[in-house]
Amino acid sequence: MRKCILYGALFLMACGQRIQQQEQAQQPDKKEMITRPDNFGADVAFLKEYVETVVLTDSTSKAAIAIVPAWQGRVMTSTAAGDDGRSLGWLNHDLIASEKTQAHINAYGGEDRFWLGPEGSQNSFYFAPGDPFDLAHWQVPAALDTEAFKLISKTKGAVTFERDMQLTNYKGHVFDIKATRTITLIARRDVRNYIGADLHKSVQAVAFHSANRISNTGQHKWDTAYGMPSVWILGMFVAAENNTVMIPVRNGGTVNDNYFGKVPQERLRANEKIVYFKADGKYRSKIGLKQHAGYNYLGSYDAAHKLLTIVQFTMPTTTQRYVNSSWGIQAFPFNGDAINAYNDGPPAEGQPQLGNFYELESSSPAAALKPGGSMEHYHRTIHLSGDDKHLDPIVKKVFGVTLAEIKKAL
Repeated sequence: MRKCILYGALFLMACGQRIQQQEQAQQPDKKEMITRPDNFGADVAFLKEYVETVVLTDSTSKAAIAIVPAWQGRVMTSTAAGDDGRSLGWLNHDLIASEKTQAHINAYGGEDRFWLGPEGSQNSFYFAPGDPFDLAHWQVPAALDTEAFKLISKTKGAVTFERDMQLTNYKGHVFDIKATRTITLIARRDVRNYIGADLHKSVQAVAFHSANRISNTGQHKWDTAYGMPSVWILGMFVAAENNTVMIPVRNGGTVNDNYFGKVPQERLRANEKIVYFKADGKYRSKIGLKQHAGYNYLGSYDAAHKLLTIVQFTMPTTTQRYVNSSWGIQAFPFNGDAINAYNDGPPAEGQPQLGNFYELESSSPAAALKPGGSMEHYHRTIHLSGDDKHLDPIVKKVFGVTLAEIKKAL
């Protein structure tokens, strides 16, 4: 059986008939797979049927976000136009409605979810000591998958969660970790401060960020020998036919596109300034850039819905170690990517995909913390929707290209 080498957090690959049968048995019943409205109000009502949902609203606009404490304080979806506005996060409605717990991972969806790296390597938190690096043994820790974070404070514009967890890595070393996560809805009037450009009054906007702190509450120092976790934030968004991810490049950096086999040229274009990656939810692929090769932001543009998404995050100016999450023992376990983008699709011919989504991801450096030490990683998501003539100046300012260049790139 060919060894699976995976990096992405959600990516289920067929590694044998037994696993295929197990996954098929856990699929929600077909009768539950019904068409649902794609507006924010409907998604919030749906979520509240099954799980506690916290909604934050902006008093200066119709922007709002929906957060689920039971799923690690995850931002599930957002809107720039109130309850009747488009729901901008991808939700796995069928899995949620099934109320079933799946093996390996429960991919509920969400625009901003908290994970810890690395997924693979000898420092992995997703494989038990001595287990082979294959799908049959891959398991997302319950604290990052099915267990709740505690809501400790809430205001109209922000909410804070905490969780104490104990994880064991592949080496058998135990990590006592406190995770503290604050989600803040950014007022429309303040969005210009983050993009360096004014918004036309007709442009709809919603923006939020997560402040994610991990603390070493144990007795052991986290270092290259013991292992070091990283904060890993992943955002799942609705894919579309004419949807393109943009990642600016610096220092002549190259793109890592070997996670699931080389990405076809018609789906990935790169020059010395920017990378274009197709995010249509039809071809399973992933790319990444190391710290020195990228900046502290990436984004996407959905031409059909005239939706510009910008993701910004903490990236130190000095060279740092980043965990390598590739499955298997790694010669360089702290030479991983800081930036990733993923497009979902069937893992193999005739096999179902997880859903019609793509991901924009950021990672913190590896946390070299003594007992009592802490590290924080910020991840910000901005959605802007409007006419091209009003979005184009923002795209030029942030990404250094035009909307016309993005549209014809792939």
